[in-house]
Amino acid sequence: MKVVPGSSRDSIVGWLGEALKIKVQAPPEKGRANEAVVALLAKALAIDSAAITVVSGHTSPAKVLEIEGLDTEGVRQTLAEGE
Repeated sequence: MKVVPGSSRDSIVGWLGEALKIKVQAPPEKGRANEAVVALLAKALAIDSAAITVVSGHTSPAKVLEIEGLDTEGVRQTLAEGE
């Protein structure tokens, strides 16, 4: 996943190869951007935010998230259905 903090609005930009690009308004301070990413993905996937965990990349734009009950293909399909 590629995260761009400090954007003008929260949005899921789309897939860049195997990575999902997400823009969030929150600044990259004190975990705010990570929280915004989790909230945005939870809403888009219609799941509880507690089901999403930042596994690595807490302070990096490149992040790995674990989403309970969904693999990469499941995330792709669910996001495509919501468009």
